[in-house]
Amino acid sequence: MAPSEQVDELFDLKNAFFTGNYQTCINEAQKLKLSDPEQSLERDVLMYRAYMALRKYRVVLEEVGPSSNPTLRPLNMLAQFLSSPSKRDSIVTELDSIMSGNVDVSNYVQLVVAATIYLGVEQPESALRVLHPSDHLECLALRLQALLSIHRPDLAKKELKTMQEKDEDATVTQLAQAWTNMALGGEKIQEAYYIYQEMIDKLGSTALLLNGQAVTFLAQGKYAEAEAALAEAIEKDPNNPETLVNMIVLAQHQGKQPEVSNRYLSQLKDMDPHHSFVVKLGQKEADFDRMVKQYAI
Repeated sequence: MAPSEQVDELFDLKNAFFTGNYQTCINEAQKLKLSDPEQSLERDVLMYRAYMALRKYRVVLEEVGPSSNPTLRPLNMLAQFLSSPSKRDSIVTELDSIMSGNVDVSNYVQLVVAATIYLGVEQPESALRVLHPSDHLECLALRLQALLSIHRPDLAKKELKTMQEKDEDATVTQLAQAWTNMALGGEKIQEAYYIYQEMIDKLGSTALLLNGQAVTFLAQGKYAEAEAALAEAIEKDPNNPETLVNMIVLAQHQGKQPEVSNRYLSQLKDMDPHHSFVVKLGQKEADFDRMVKQYAI
């Protein structure tokens, strides 16, 4: 660290948020007293986002509104988007209108919220467009995610390089490295495993990190190790939909009885009926039924 740089008082808060330790993030944010107004604002942004990650949307909807600081205001739209799947089309239309207007690109929260919503409705090109003006570390990470979603790990590597030049040791940069390694495949998968393991050793295990590690095991055919990681993840957070998705995938790889994966799927549908995995599976089932009717004798 350069002598001129200040100690980041939000360091532990950011680590808790980005590794999926959301309740700790909320608890620490509520205790943290800061004299710098900008840091206080950043603390509140992390706290409200942690509430949303735990699906406690009402806190954000009730506390963040038109009279809130402009940095915080976009979080209300994200809470609406996440809590009201039936309103998502109208929210995206409203967002299109906002982002085509005069946007303050220095408000990284607005860009992160817009990109998160666009990625949530599978519009990665729109996400890339709104993130383009910013070099904020989290905007770079979301750009990288968007590029990976359109199968461009070559371009994601360039974003990763920019992130590493900006802050190589940041948790979000380390996670971005792991995501990119997984997309590149081959020996890079093992490197992704080591990144997750190092984070677990340093910051403690969370469902997010254990799921990341489980995916590296699945990609290498290490099903017993994947099962152990996912069992620990479900203990850490029984309400994490990604754990259930990975358990469904694992059950298929292990050739388990259909009722095993169906049980996980039923839990996922209860927990998050609008999860992309559930939606896509429903589309595939509808396509299959339509084809069966087409070729019925």
